[in-house]
Amino acid sequence: MTTERVPMTKEQFEKLKGDIDRLEQDMVEITKRVAAARGMGDLSENAEYHAAREDQGMQQRRIVLAKDRLARAVIIDPSQLPQGTVVFGARVRVKDLDSGEVEELELVGPGDEDYENNKILTTSPRGRGLLGKKVGEVAEITVPRGILRYEIIDIGAPF
Repeated sequence: MTTERVPMTKEQFEKLKGDIDRLEQDMVEITKRVAAARGMGDLSENAEYHAAREDQGMQQRRIVLAKDRLARAVIIDPSQLPQGTVVFGARVRVKDLDSGEVEELELVGPGDEDYENNKILTTSPRGRGLLGKKVGEVAEITVPRGILRYEIIDIGAPF
């Protein structure tokens, strides 16, 4: 695990706390399944027991990761962020200067990324390259497949 701070809004913080509560409640049910499967006899041949133990381990990992993220959270008040600049939470329309394609991206913190819906990490190469830019500026971003050149077309208010 890392010590990197995780930016999030108060709402995201509260949602994460709720998620942890739900994960811990689910863990109680999984633990009951383990106990019930253990009572079925020989553990070496007990597929239900092994499946329940595997579920228990995966659930514990989800809980640990969520608690770690919560512990590293930095609450960001979107109303206090600068307007007109690409910052955490901003929705940014960019034009790829090589392809001419226009794309809308939202810069988010770890755990909230959703690349299918253009929610990118502020710590990703594209996120880092866009941070601090203003409308009309060009961001040249080095990525594994080369250099992306984005012109900032519009910056929406954070969240």
